[in-house]
Formats: sequence, C-alpha cells, structure tokens
Amino acid sequence: MIVIPAIDIKGGRCVRLIQGAMDSETVFSEDPVAMAQQWESQGAERLHLVDLDGAVSGATVHYDLIERIIKAVKIPVQVGGGIRSLNRIEHYLSAGAAAVILGTAALQNEPLVKEATRKFPRRIIAGIDSKKGRVAVRGWTEVHPEEAATLAVRMEEAGVAALILTDIEKDGMLAGPNIGLFREIGMQVEIPIIASGGVTTLPQIQQLAEIPGVEGAIVGKALYTGALSLPKALAALRGEEA
Repeated sequence: MIVIPAIDIKGGRCVRLIQGAMDSETVFSEDPVAMAQQWESQGAERLHLVDLDGAVSGATVHYDLIERIIKAVKIPVQVGGGIRSLNRIEHYLSAGAAAVILGTAALQNEPLVKEATRKFPRRIIAGIDSKKGRVAVRGWTEVHPEEAATLAVRMEEAGVAALILTDIEKDGMLAGPNIGLFREIGMQVEIPIIASGGVTTLPQIQQLAEIPGVEGAIVGKALYTGALSLPKALAALRGEEA
C-alpha cells in the first residue's frame, strides 16, 4: 500500500478543487516543481500529476511544466489530464513519465486504450471518475450513463495496468473515502486499484489497505492542509514510528 501525493495543475499553479468544480480552487503553491520536490523529500514513492486545464479542454496545456516536474524528481510520476491521443501518450512517456492516465479516452475511445496498452504494456492506467456510480468525463464536467464498475471491467479487458478510482463527491471534502465503491469494484477486477477522493486520515488509509485489490491511495487536500502528515503516514504503513 502506497500513499501518492497529488499535484493538480491549473493556470500553472498547484491547486485543489472541491468536488472537481473548476471555480472552487484553492492555490497551495505557485511552484508545482518545488512542491513535487517537497513530497519527494518527505518520502513519497510516487507522484500523481493532473493537468486540470487539459482535462477540461481535451488537449494538453501544461506539457512543458509537467516535463520539468518529471525531470526534477527521481521517483516515478504518473500523469493525466487531456491525454487523448497516442502521440501525446508517447510524448509523456518519452519525457520520463512512469505511466499515463487515460480518463475521458478510457470511456470514449477504447481502441486508443487497446492500442496504447499493446504498445506500452504496464504503463497505461485508466482513470475512472465516479459520480453516484456513473462515469464523469471531460474534467468531471459531463456525467455519462455508464456505470463505473462496468467501465472498470472493460478497461481490465482492454489491458490497462491499473485503475485509479475517484469518487467525485468525496474529492476535496476531507470527509473520508467511499469505501463501498472500492470494495464493489475490487470484487470485479483483478488489476490493482488506486483509491482517490476524500482520503484524509491514517485510519482511512489503513482501511483502504484492507480492501482486496487496493494497492495505493492518492491524497491531495489532506496533505496540503496538514490534516495528514506524509512522513507519519508512510512510517505507520511500514509499521514504524515517524
């Protein structure tokens, strides 16, 4: 079980949103590169980067900034947000990204997912964002009738290495994750699940770790507000004291 700090980029800055609303941003850093280095220095084993502007527009906006972040740290970085072509996937992987996250493309362009997983095995992750059990796309601005669990099974069949599951209504609320969602989908797929949305406390992370298939938790606002200490969480998961 690993804890993965999230760095969401909007307007070139590191921000957190509430339930994905683009007008609800709180800026936590003007320098996302320095923020990435800070999480690495605190023991992070992996980083989760999202181009929020790209997710909404459908085209990568902050490629140069994300490339600088990737090169500024030594730990693996997974990248998402507006990645909807094989060319862009190749660009990020060539820049040093450990994995690329496909969200809207996972729902709307399954042939791309299959082609990407064939060309880059173990490096394509499906990002599934759930709102009341349905899939949300385009930076969470549109809700599709397909169920998140159904898409999860399809993505496993398409060959993705892992799933990032986010409960939008929990995201940024500091109110705890949707344990039921992760249990439900964990019973239907065999690939690793990374849980996201509302993860706030160490007991919640430990509860997630007990769910079969859940191998990681993405944490954002709780780290930025100080509600959760990354070094203490990592030490506790190792059975140590920080």
